[in-house]
Amino acid sequence: MGRRSKRVVLEDLEVIDAGAKGKAVAKAADGRVVFIKNAVPGDIVTVQTTKKRKSYYEGTAISFSKLSDNRVAPVCQHFGTCGGCKWQHLGYEHQLYYKQKEVVNNLERLGGIELPEVSPILGSSEQYFYRNKMEFSFSNNKWLTREQIESDVEIENKNALGFHIPGMWDKILDIEKCHLQRDPSNALRNFVQSEGERLDIPFFNTRKQEGMLRTLMIRTTSIGEIMVVIQFFTASDELVERNAQKEKREALLDSISGKFPEITSLQYVINNKGNDTIYDQEVICYKGRDHIFEEMEGLKFKINAKSFYQTNSEQAYELYKITRDLAGLTGNELVYDLYTGTGTIAQFVAKNAKKVIGVEAVPDAITAAKENAQLNSIENVAFLVGDMKNVFNQEFVNTHGKADVVITDPPRDGMHKDVVAQLLLLSPEKIVYVSCNSATQARDLALMDEIYKVTKVQPVDMFPQTHHVENVVLLEKR
Repeated sequence: MGRRSKRVVLEDLEVIDAGAKGKAVAKAADGRVVFIKNAVPGDIVTVQTTKKRKSYYEGTAISFSKLSDNRVAPVCQHFGTCGGCKWQHLGYEHQLYYKQKEVVNNLERLGGIELPEVSPILGSSEQYFYRNKMEFSFSNNKWLTREQIESDVEIENKNALGFHIPGMWDKILDIEKCHLQRDPSNALRNFVQSEGERLDIPFFNTRKQEGMLRTLMIRTTSIGEIMVVIQFFTASDELVERNAQKEKREALLDSISGKFPEITSLQYVINNKGNDTIYDQEVICYKGRDHIFEEMEGLKFKINAKSFYQTNSEQAYELYKITRDLAGLTGNELVYDLYTGTGTIAQFVAKNAKKVIGVEAVPDAITAAKENAQLNSIENVAFLVGDMKNVFNQEFVNTHGKADVVITDPPRDGMHKDVVAQLLLLSPEKIVYVSCNSATQARDLALMDEIYKVTKVQPVDMFPQTHHVENVVLLEKR
C-alpha cells in the first residue's frame, strides 16, 4: 500500500452538486472530485482536505469567498455540531431538487434503467417537527463545543442528554431544543434531565459502564398519544444499593407522570449490557398502557416500545397512498407484501384486494401485524415470519397461490438476489417497489429489467433537512 499524500488546501472551488450522504461536490484542478461536508451547491470555497484518493478528495470548507443563493439560515442552535439535519442550511426547494436528481441518477447510471417521465418528488408539508420517535442518550461527560472551550468559562455541570457526536460512540452533545419532534418532546427531555440531576441520579458513562440514567425514548402519534421509555443501568448486586436505585428510579418516574399527566405510556428498562439496544430486554410498564395507537384512514396501529413504525406519520400516509395507487388493485387480486414489517402497508391495501400475504423476518413485528389486523377486523390478510430469501420460494407460492401483484419494501440493502430470482420466477403482472435507498433499488431493477419495464417513478421526501429520500417504482411485465 502506497504512502498517503499530505493534506492539501484547494482554493476557490465552485460547489456544483450535492452527492452521496448529502456532501457537497466540487471539482479540483487536477480533475479529482472533492466531497465537502459543510458547503452547499453555489458556494465558492477554500477546502482543507482530510482524505486523498486516486479519484477524489474529502475535505472541509475553511473559508467562503461566495455564499450560494441556495442557502438559508439554519433554525437550530445545534446545527453543525449535531449529526442530524445536515441540510438545514439548504433551502427546502433545493433539497427536493437534489433528492430527485439522486434518484434519477441512481436508476439511470447504476441501474442502466430506461425511465418514464419521473413524477416530481412529493415534499413534506412539515419541514420540521415531523418525527414521531426520538431517542436521546445520557452522559456524565458531555461534548464541549468550540465556543464553550474558547470561552474559558469552567463548565461545572458535565451532564448531557442528547445525541451522539457523528462517529464518536461515547461523546454526547447536550441538546437544549431539537426541531424534529413536536411538543411536549423538548419540555419532556429537558425536565427529565433537570429532574434526574435534582434527584442526584448519576448519568451514564459509556466508557466506564457506570451510572444509572442511560437513554430516553419519546414516541408520539398523530392522535395525541405519548410514550416515554427510560433505560436504566444498575451495576451493583448489593441489595441496599439496588433498593436505593429503585427509590430514585421510582421518584423520577413519579415526577415525570406528575408533570406530564398527558403521557399515555410510561415505561422503563433495566439494561446492564454493554450496548443500549432494548430489543432483547424486558420493557416494564410503570404507568398507563404498554402501547400507544396511531391511526390512518380509520385503521388503528398498536405501537409498543420495540415496534417499527415509519418515523414521519403524515408522510408515511402519503407514501402508502402512492403505493396503493400504483398497485391499481380492483378487489380481485392476491397480493404479496414482502418485508411487511408490522403489516401497515398490507392492511392499508387490504380493502382493495382479494387477499394480502405479508412476510417479515422479525417475529415481534409479525406478532404486532397479526394483533393490528385483528384490531382492525381485517380478515383477508395473513402474516408469516421468516428470512425472506429462505421463506419466499416455490413451496411458498404453491401453498399460498400465485400473486397478481407484489409489493416489496426491503431494508437499505435492498432485496437478496435469491428473492429477486424468485420474483422473476413468480412473474406477477405488477411489482411495486418501495425503497429507502435508490442505489440498491437500481441494482435490483437492473436484475429484473429483461422481464419488467419501469412505468412509474415517484420519489417521496420522508426526512426534510436530511439527504435521505424514499422512492416508489411501478414495474409492469414487458
